[in-house]
Amino acid sequence: MGAPMGGPQPGSLLDRFLARLIDGILLAIVNYVIASIIVVGALMGETGGGMMVSTGGTYAVAAVSSLILVAIQMGYFVFMESSRGQTVGKMIMKLRTTGPSGGNPTVEEAIRRNIFMAIGLLGVIPVLGWISGLVSLVAVIMIAVQINGDPIARQGWHDKFAGGTRVLKIG
Repeated sequence: MGAPMGGPQPGSLLDRFLARLIDGILLAIVNYVIASIIVVGALMGETGGGMMVSTGGTYAVAAVSSLILVAIQMGYFVFMESSRGQTVGKMIMKLRTTGPSGGNPTVEEAIRRNIFMAIGLLGVIPVLGWISGLVSLVAVIMIAVQINGDPIARQGWHDKFAGGTRVLKIG
């Protein structure tokens, strides 16, 4: 499924990476603020205003933080891609995500396309939480390798899993 001659071309791996990096920086700022509020609240609540946290409190903070992080990331990407076809990073990089029909992805397609971000939920499992970063990195590397290996459509497994979403250069 290549791009029509003279029509929009698939976004390059570099453009897509830079768009994700921009979005990642924006989300990191939001997550930092929210996580700081949670941690400060936990610290204040655990010790009655002191600065010590018990092991149970640390786990609870990590679990809640993981849930909130995934909810914010998924919410951002799903909302922006299904409503606008673009995240802030894609706007800056002049990229647009399209669904298999050619318009914006549906909410379901956007969820399926970004489901790999739910790997962060491993953070709520005490024994497996530490590997969530490694598993996320492997998923992103697999996506990058597949995009790079598909010179015509530039689709990764996440695009195919979403029914054939595409990221196109629009400017």
